[in-house]
Amino acid sequence: MPSTATLEPVQRLIAEDMEKVNAVVRRSLHSDVALIRQVSEYIIEGGGKRLRPALLILAAGACGYSGNAHYTLAAVVEFIHTATLLHDDVVDESELRRGRATANSLFGNPASVLVGDFLYSRAFQMMVGLKELRVMEVLANATNTIAEGEVLQLLGCHNPDLAEQDYLRVIHSKTARLFEAAGQLGAILGSATAEVEAGLGAYGMHVGTAFQLIDDVLDYSGDHEQMGKNIGDDLAEGKATLPLIRAMQRGNPDQVRAVRAAIERGGLESLAGVLEALQATGAIDYTREAAREEAQRAIAALRSVPDSAYRDSLVRFANFAVTRDH
Repeated sequence: MPSTATLEPVQRLIAEDMEKVNAVVRRSLHSDVALIRQVSEYIIEGGGKRLRPALLILAAGACGYSGNAHYTLAAVVEFIHTATLLHDDVVDESELRRGRATANSLFGNPASVLVGDFLYSRAFQMMVGLKELRVMEVLANATNTIAEGEVLQLLGCHNPDLAEQDYLRVIHSKTARLFEAAGQLGAILGSATAEVEAGLGAYGMHVGTAFQLIDDVLDYSGDHEQMGKNIGDDLAEGKATLPLIRAMQRGNPDQVRAVRAAIERGGLESLAGVLEALQATGAIDYTREAAREEAQRAIAALRSVPDSAYRDSLVRFANFAVTRDH
């Protein structure tokens, strides 16, 4: 795997497709309620990478799809993701995302929750309009699993005894499941074989897991300006992410006590001590390696997908997941 990777070749390949996705997004945000338009446009235009829509477009291309429904479904996936962000920021009381004030800090918690509900319901209107039962089944199941993941994460907050396998279950449900759905949906649109659909779904699951694990790393080692969030945000919210779990597995008694206390209390008063423990125990490197293994599993899952520029881009996408710095 290369030491660095860029999404630029991928973005060039699907630039025209993503413009059409963005046009569907803008058109579908219409509402007669001004506040809905205002909050929706603020969060949708907030500079996100559109990773899940891009994955869906790539998967559809890899399966030879040539219609237009993938633009609608890519927008649906983005709406579901955005709705989860709105609700997440309310639950976490976040004030910064992608370098900008969160919607809840600008418009208030009630508006953020209700506009998130609007985006969920608009997404389901759009998918029903496609009249494809398999598509609705995949997205309905994914959305339900994401909600379960949100609750599991809430239950795990301020819990220093969260096991590694339980944490991975949270990120599989909360983060990776929508990546998995995006891969599956591209295959379904392209009338792919069951083997290819399963492969693209597995690819999405592993790539989504890798992205989240690198997010966990960057929360303690990333650049504030590039990340668009504050270093230690997860610790401030009492989240026991993989670097902290590993530090408690490998640390000496003093380090373990420091990390446990920081998770239990939340806040950033103990950030310096936690960073020292992470460095001493190799927890950051351990998490990076776990992400690399997920990326390699993702690439291996593409073995049944025919060679094409789209398949090559999926490989590059997986490499980018673990070499990015923001």
